[in-house]
Amino acid sequence: MTAGRLASTIGWICLSALVIAPLTVWAAMALWFRLPAPEWARAAAAGVFVILGLATVLALFRRGRWVALSVYALAFAGVVVWWGTIQPPAGGDWAPDVARQTTGTIDGDTLTLSDVRDFDWRTDNDFTGRWSKRSYDLSTLKTLDLFLAYWAGPEMAHVIMSFGFEDGDYLAWSVEVRRERNSQFSPIADAFKSHTLIYLATTERDSVHLRSNVRGEDVRLYRLSTPADQARVLLTQYVLEATALAEQPKFYNSITANCATVVFKIIRAAGGMYPFDWRLVVNGFLPGYLYDHQVVVTTMPLSELMERARIGAQAKAADQSPDFSRLIRVGVPSPHDQANQ
Repeated sequence: MTAGRLASTIGWICLSALVIAPLTVWAAMALWFRLPAPEWARAAAAGVFVILGLATVLALFRRGRWVALSVYALAFAGVVVWWGTIQPPAGGDWAPDVARQTTGTIDGDTLTLSDVRDFDWRTDNDFTGRWSKRSYDLSTLKTLDLFLAYWAGPEMAHVIMSFGFEDGDYLAWSVEVRRERNSQFSPIADAFKSHTLIYLATTERDSVHLRSNVRGEDVRLYRLSTPADQARVLLTQYVLEATALAEQPKFYNSITANCATVVFKIIRAAGGMYPFDWRLVVNGFLPGYLYDHQVVVTTMPLSELMERARIGAQAKAADQSPDFSRLIRVGVPSPHDQANQ
């Protein structure tokens, strides 16, 4: 084989591996998850596209490759055009815990939120639902904390941001999948426009207690060094995003628009200049990212900080206590304590 022939072969192999293969996988999965047809038809459509992709790869090493590439490009373009027509629904038969989208207004120092969730959870399916309208004095905003609830091993965690006020009240924000009744979250399916996003303002007795005490997840609390004025800007951005979402729904995406990446985008929109990092996607490793950027306590090794961030024992001991938020913070390192030493 001549050097030119070898280079051409390597080029077509690279095209197959880096372009056609991933595009084929994406298109087949999009057809499987979202084509409005019976299961057998969705499977058939996905299978046909896989066959088309394989046929195109084989044709690259024969005469007529440009015809095969043209057919493939037209077919893929058709899938892309169809995909663009799928819009997030404005309404649905939502599960009770995501039935309402938090909205809010800010007048001077007064933040008023509608539909703040404060459920009393006994199990995932047994709860007393409460939604309320609440007001907060932004001039008394003091702290910003981050909760990580590990639900799928050490790699993946749910992110909750919590804003603390001088009176000891905490306002937690949780970005979640807005499921319909009897619908389940799936990391794979939810990369393909299966559910919409919802921004929920909650009490910590709701969203944190649910994960630590009811579901038994490994919940960790990281107290951040964010100044109060920056925390206020971030909270304002949450309110704006949540209120806009009530008017114009958006799809959840387990890769590009999940609970961690959305928080990162909100922080960037609020003026934070932290760089993108793979740990924002594989968010179980967020503590290392925060440690590297000195957003958390750095006077101890990261491993020690991560261990002391566990709040499972405190949460179970506090359980139904009205002082839940204060009690779960006992023993958790805080940059504010560090600054006062």
